[in-house]
Amino acid sequence: MSTPILDRTQLIESIKALPDDSLVELSNFVSYLKFKKAMVTPKMTGQECLLSIAGIGHSGESDISERDEEILAQEIDPIQGWGVRVDESA
Repeated sequence: MSTPILDRTQLIESIKALPDDSLVELSNFVSYLKFKKAMVTPKMTGQECLLSIAGIGHSGESDISERDEEILAQEIDPIQGWGVRVDESA
């Protein structure tokens, strides 16, 4: 097994020594390495992870806490209670 090249100068010289038909494969490999590096996401804390899963803060509503009773009144049927309402206008 060959020794890995860790010095940039040695790496550049090794690339220069490659035959031209190997450059396409090398280019593809470099593109893959860039893609792989871009896909690495920073680790989230437990709270950040739960908030992202729940989608909290992404509803577009800005004053939910002030309007909670109003929102619930629209969602709860006064006769049947909590349930799924069918939008008859659709």
